[in-house]
Amino acid sequence: MTAIQLERPLVAALGRGKPGVSSPLPLSVYVHLPWCLRKCPYCDFNSHESRDRGAVPEARYIDALQADLEAALPAIWGRSVQTVFIGGGTPSLFSPEAIDRLLAMLRARLALVPGAEVTMEANPGTFEAERFRAYAQAGVTRLSIGVQSFSDDALKALGRVHDSAQARHAIETAAEAFETFNIDLMYALPGQTLDGLREDLRQALAFEPPHLSCYHLTLEPNTLFARHPPQLPDDDLAADMQALVDDETGAAGLHHYEISAYARDGHACRHNLNYWQFGDYLGLGAGAHGKLSFHDRIVREARFRHPRSYMDAATGAGAIELSRTLDASELPFEFMLNALRLHDGVPAALFDERTGLSRATIAGELALATERGLLDPDPLRIRATPLGLRFLNDLQAMFLKA
Repeated sequence: MTAIQLERPLVAALGRGKPGVSSPLPLSVYVHLPWCLRKCPYCDFNSHESRDRGAVPEARYIDALQADLEAALPAIWGRSVQTVFIGGGTPSLFSPEAIDRLLAMLRARLALVPGAEVTMEANPGTFEAERFRAYAQAGVTRLSIGVQSFSDDALKALGRVHDSAQARHAIETAAEAFETFNIDLMYALPGQTLDGLREDLRQALAFEPPHLSCYHLTLEPNTLFARHPPQLPDDDLAADMQALVDDETGAAGLHHYEISAYARDGHACRHNLNYWQFGDYLGLGAGAHGKLSFHDRIVREARFRHPRSYMDAATGAGAIELSRTLDASELPFEFMLNALRLHDGVPAALFDERTGLSRATIAGELALATERGLLDPDPLRIRATPLGLRFLNDLQAMFLKA
């Protein structure tokens, strides 16, 4: 499952004081490796084409990551790291030797907890699958495989560089090399039918994956698909597709724990759970975003986006392009934007713990959302009802202060 990088608009202050936390929050580290063999037409992530995998400047980029991390250490000193997520781009363009060096660099400078989850995204190209065992030996504990579809026609329409045979081989290799792994699928694809999605799910679930991510294809701004939109399933068909995903994954024993994520017991992505539970994360790499909480403030950071600019800055004046302290008025929306994605929600006390605010600041919104049937009335838990999940954007927007 692709790690989520959050960047949200500034909300006007309401004079609720400065946010902050009384004790350190769980900390994760996200590392962005920004190169791909080819930019997919639907992708709005910070990725850059490198058609020659040998041209990726592994050594220089890891030098930059090291400099970036060392500059960030004072802000996280003494804190243990629960999870690491290596995302992209296509991180598996990096050689096993480079990933080994990267993880050794992180372990030497960070206090990773015993059994820390280390996820790495990978694409199913043949040359990448051959590397999977070496990534596991380097210390990657969880692989997230960007399959998207098992239909060669759909893969071609999505601009993917692999075919269905390579996808199946990659999953087989990952299942042998890793105790846990994730398959990424997409639905509501150009020209896709309900039967086409059913076949994708059949093939994915036949591997008995510990974790499955299933995303609705959306037309994001500044992508090729946004400029030249393909013919996509209408809203009614897309809703039927979502229902089919829920039914098939449930029948296969996967728990629908987050809007787009399904997992067997014990295999939910701990890294992304930390995002949804409004924990902290340090973002390293080109365009990476981070969130760090202190006793008197909560800060969002963004690194320079272009790889060349990032490498120059990280080994020079510093990799952070933007650092912004959140106002207290922003935090209810930021918290709910994350927590309400979880089907089981979060303990209500987590709002106070992770934002430094009192639930009294959102009592009116909680009451109104409950009255409308969008929130569970349990006062000890913040959890969307089935109706709330159906209209999640509207529910989250109730906590957006203008």
